[in-house]
Amino acid sequence: MPDADPVLLGRTDAIARIVLNRPAKRNALGPDLLRELSRALAQTAADPQVRVVAISGAGKDFCAGADLASVRGMAQAGPLENIEDARALGEVFIAIRKHPRPVVALVQGRALAGGCGLATACDVVLASESARFGYPEVNIGFVPAMVSAIVRRCASEKRAFDLLASGDPIAARTALDLGLITRVFADESFENESDNYLAKLAGKSASALAMTKNALYHADGMSFEAAIEAGAHLNALARATEDCRRGMDKFLRKE
Repeated sequence: MPDADPVLLGRTDAIARIVLNRPAKRNALGPDLLRELSRALAQTAADPQVRVVAISGAGKDFCAGADLASVRGMAQAGPLENIEDARALGEVFIAIRKHPRPVVALVQGRALAGGCGLATACDVVLASESARFGYPEVNIGFVPAMVSAIVRRCASEKRAFDLLASGDPIAARTALDLGLITRVFADESFENESDNYLAKLAGKSASALAMTKNALYHADGMSFEAAIEAGAHLNALARATEDCRRGMDKFLRKE
């Protein structure tokens, strides 16, 4: 597909699929792609039929980061223009975190710089064995500033610094050990394994998953006591949902 459609959106049953569609550019993050990605996330968030959102890349790579045109633009733009440009990617990260459904990254090939940030901003990251991750920004004198907020929430402080300061790409298994990603599947079985994972997740209670995601991420800035109290209120709300009532009834009848 041409760059006129930098992002493709489709839905099969309860699974929405967002595809970064610039394979000739390794799905680089240009302004058009970020705008359409934001639009796709908003559409899936508003669709009550969607229970899981999957983000993948067309071609061999998930996403190689900013495209060359954007890099040239950074060098020529003023501070205010650069802030607005940076916010476009930051708003995608926030949209994923605020999305009411689980957002799953399906990573094959390379996920680098902002592309690695995009993958790890998702709630779940499934990677093929041969996938590569990394933040090479420091190698060109740039700062992986926004993605550091994500990395620090996934890895320990020292391991996060080593990853961001070295700029070296890492294998999927290493990313798994660091806590950056969720699961690694063999290349030959990646499609089937990831489809099975998505289907299983889509079969869970939509309200329970939404509340779980909300509770997990809102606990970040809370004291332990505040998080427990917020959890108690959310627990009470969950008990009143139709999904919970059906689930408890089924459980009790089984017993």
